[in-house]
Amino acid sequence: MAADIVRTRSQLFDMYMTTSDQLGNTFQIPFPPKRIISLVPSQTEFLFDLGLENAIVGITKFCIHPAQKGKDILKIGGTKNFHTEKIKSLHPDLIIGNKEENDLERILELQKHFPVWMSDIETLEDAYAMMKEVSRITDRTENGDALLKKIQDGFQKYQPVQHTKRVAYLIWQDPMMAVAGNTFIDHMLYQLGVENVFKNQTRYPETTSEQLSELQPEYIFLSSEPYPFRQKHVDEFEAKFPNTKVIIVDGEMFSWYGSRLQFVPAYFSNLQNRLKS
Repeated sequence: MAADIVRTRSQLFDMYMTTSDQLGNTFQIPFPPKRIISLVPSQTEFLFDLGLENAIVGITKFCIHPAQKGKDILKIGGTKNFHTEKIKSLHPDLIIGNKEENDLERILELQKHFPVWMSDIETLEDAYAMMKEVSRITDRTENGDALLKKIQDGFQKYQPVQHTKRVAYLIWQDPMMAVAGNTFIDHMLYQLGVENVFKNQTRYPETTSEQLSELQPEYIFLSSEPYPFRQKHVDEFEAKFPNTKVIIVDGEMFSWYGSRLQFVPAYFSNLQNRLKS
């Protein structure tokens, strides 16, 4: 039965394409892929924006954009705990994941059976490279180049503040967790034009109110994701840190590295005005 499926699937494609992902894995994929699974919300949105809605057969429950196009597509679990057996049953031609967002053990299992293209993104240049290659291997180069140009033009026109504002960017409440160096969010904070008070640490360290006080940030950014910070949290932090301005920021604008980047320069411009006030 499995051999019959392989023979049937192989007859659907005129050619195969060689690609290398951002972890250095080189492999062949059917071209163009006709059954794609995305394991990362920001990359899922990018695939839709490339015009691949008829090829996407599986996405995670966190793939919320675009809402209308994704609502009827099979959900294969979360980004960490996706269901490998459900994915196998979909017989994908291409799976697209990410080093940080996906569970390594499950990824290694999928790589035994399917082409899995993995991104590894810490900078805008990494994001641009991902979009360029994913556009190429899905036969959407023209669409991808147009979107990429729009994003790059937006960032080139954006004028950041002068990195004089000291900011703590928090992503979790209990335990309190911050964003540090070697992360895409840290890179985006630099693009905004602020100084991350945790920049000399790595990844997503736990912190305390005492440690936060010692770092003396002028602003605390409470991200809308993954922890759903709300106004009540702003009030709590303002009570603890009366000399610090607390702002809820849109986490998607700092952490989504796909086509949502086209909206970031305008968002940063508005946020910058709030920092100046």
